[in-house]
Amino acid sequence: MSRKTKVFIVEDHALFREGLKRVLGEMDDVEFVGEAENGAVFLEKLKKTVPDIVLMDIQMPVMDGLEAADRALKMVPDLKILVISMFGEEEYVYAMVEKGVSGFLLKTSGLPDFEKAIRRIAEGQQYYSEEIMALLVKKIRQIDAVEKVTITGKEMEVLRCLCRGMSNNEIGEKLFLSVRTVEGYRNKLLQKTGSANVINLVIYALKNKLVIL
Repeated sequence: MSRKTKVFIVEDHALFREGLKRVLGEMDDVEFVGEAENGAVFLEKLKKTVPDIVLMDIQMPVMDGLEAADRALKMVPDLKILVISMFGEEEYVYAMVEKGVSGFLLKTSGLPDFEKAIRRIAEGQQYYSEEIMALLVKKIRQIDAVEKVTITGKEMEVLRCLCRGMSNNEIGEKLFLSVRTVEGYRNKLLQKTGSANVINLVIYALKNKLVIL
């Protein structure tokens, strides 16, 4: 039996927490391991329980998601945080992306998006809903391009797929490559561009006009 993905919820509205727990309970590959009503409580519990993925709201009393994400990632650098918020304003999105979160969904997102986000992030990838990606693209277009690197033809094919939010499995099927080969190309792209993760790679590709969405 494969290991389940351990998920922790940080959300100040009890009713919404219950809704998330119910959805998680219906996912066979996920295990709910804890909850907190604000960032401060979460950080205390993080000292004892380290989940695979944290579902993080932004606006909460005592300590908001921005500060909680910043402190949590300093405590556990490999922690994966999926932001789930009502607030899709540019300032919140950019701030969370800069802190290194693994994904961002609006609370208005549908169940398929939520489940896909959990599973993509569990695989070590990033996931941003279409609305959030649109904001990121808008921001990217305001940033000056940097010196481009040399990217091979096959790397470019993989890069285009990554920029369209495709998973390693989906890319492999499309390009007739094994998942391990796709991962190899992805890692080469991250290294060449100096990107810490796939979302930073996407930002690099878009602001240098390597890929047009």
